[in-house]
Amino acid sequence: MSDFDAAAAERFAADGFLKVEEAFPRETGERAQALLWKRLGLAPDRPEEWTRPVVWLEPSGEGALGEVTRGDRLTTALDLLIGPGGWAPRPFIGMTPVRFPHPEDSGDTGWHIDQNRPGPDGAWGVATGWSHTFLLLLLFSEVGPDDAPTRIRVGSHRDTARVLEPYGEEGVPFFESGPILDEATAHRPEALATGLPGDAFICHPLLVHAAQRHRGTRPRFMSQIPMFLTTPLSPGGSTPLDRSTWNGRV
Repeated sequence: MSDFDAAAAERFAADGFLKVEEAFPRETGERAQALLWKRLGLAPDRPEEWTRPVVWLEPSGEGALGEVTRGDRLTTALDLLIGPGGWAPRPFIGMTPVRFPHPEDSGDTGWHIDQNRPGPDGAWGVATGWSHTFLLLLLFSEVGPDDAPTRIRVGSHRDTARVLEPYGEEGVPFFESGPILDEATAHRPEALATGLPGDAFICHPLLVHAAQRHRGTRPRFMSQIPMFLTTPLSPGGSTPLDRSTWNGRV
């Protein structure tokens, strides 16, 4: 049976995310990690230099970082969940928060959905149910439960759709939306985005998630990519994402 069948689509509709193992080759993920170490100016064998809980790296398409979004398994899964032609290919990774073992909280671990709609001036800063993007998480290192995996509130996309619908397309200012969504989704069970280099998590645009402090021993390398939808999410829409949000089925 294929990994990407009707059952996978139904899991995505219910849970708001789908893990894709080996979305791109492990070897590509390891090469991507080596490039990121270089960009950091740090090394895996010099932990005394890991002095901050998180370091953010800018988007890049250098070398292996430009290959990871083109894997056959990843594009097949995206076509199933988002729809063929429903998502815009992206030849580079997004922002990459490299999280290090550290006793301090990094200050960016609140529950939220990402800013997902540009304003009239093209600037971002709004959370709306009429999302223009969905979130793609790409793992470049082994991530276990102690390695600061992204926390996911399973099924929270349904709550987000309900809570944000009264605000219409204009949505809510991003920093105001976090407490609203945290309260609305606190009853949901939690999952962790754990896996190996090459694994990916396709996340519904309205899935509530959060970072956390690193309690392990090895840095976590993961890129979070805002992938653009060719048609924004809409309660009256007919895309697979629209149906999985308001009708409960892809």
